[in-house]
Amino acid sequence: MRFYVLTLFPEMVTEGLAHSVIGRALKEGIIELTAVNIRDFAGNKHNSVDDYPYGGGAGMVMQAPPVYNAYLSLKDKISDGCRVVYMTPQGRPFKQSIAEELASEDELVLLCGHYEGIDERVIEEIVTDEISVGDYVLTGGELAAMTVIDAVSRLIPGVLNKEESHIEESFSDSLLEYPQYTRPPEFMGRRVPDVLLGGNHGLVDKWRREKAIERTLKKRPELLEKASLTEDERILVKRLKKEI
Repeated sequence: MRFYVLTLFPEMVTEGLAHSVIGRALKEGIIELTAVNIRDFAGNKHNSVDDYPYGGGAGMVMQAPPVYNAYLSLKDKISDGCRVVYMTPQGRPFKQSIAEELASEDELVLLCGHYEGIDERVIEEIVTDEISVGDYVLTGGELAAMTVIDAVSRLIPGVLNKEESHIEESFSDSLLEYPQYTRPPEFMGRRVPDVLLGGNHGLVDKWRREKAIERTLKKRPELLEKASLTEDERILVKRLKKEI
C-alpha cells in the first residue's frame, strides 16, 4: 500500500508515523509514505498558498492552484483511478468498515487542509472521498490523515504480527476489546481474574468474549446491533441489561 499526503507540514506526517508498528512497516517496505509539500507549488517568492475568501469573512482559504499542482506532481506515480481523500469535518464519519474498504486499495492520496479550508473548485476537481475523524475541528488535516493511515495500515498483511492481529479481529466483530492484564498478579488490592491464571484456553476465550460483550454494552451499546452474537450471547446481553 502506498500513501501520498498533500500537506503544508510534511514533517509532521512523516515523523509522526515513523514509530511503533507503522514505523516498522515503513522500514520493512510493507507500506510506503510520501508527503508532498503544497508550498513547493505556491509559485511565489514567499511560498504563500492562502488568500482572503471572496465574499468576506474571517480567516484565510487555501488557493486552488498550489493544491492542484501538488496533486499533478503525483500523476506519474499513481493510477488514473487512485482515490483522493480530503480530510474534512463534512466527510463520512471514519469507521473500521471504511478502513477495511480503503485497505483494499493499492494506493491512496490524502489531502490535508488548513486555515478556513480549501478553495471548493480544486476539491470538486480532484477529490473522490471526504472523510471526518470526528465532529470537531482540528487546526489542519494532518492528524486526521495520520489516523486514517494508521487504521488502514493495520489491515495490510504483514503490518501486524499474529498477536496484534487477534486484537484487530476482535474489534472487527463490532465489539470493544476485553480487559487486559499482565504482571504483577495483584496491584493496589486488585487481582487478575482467576480464569486468566488457570491455563484453560477454552475458558479464557469464553471469558474474554463475554467481557467484550459486557464492555461494549456499557460503553458503546449501539455497536451490538451489528455484532454477530450466538443465541447464548443474546441471552447474556438481556441479563446484563437488567443488571446495569
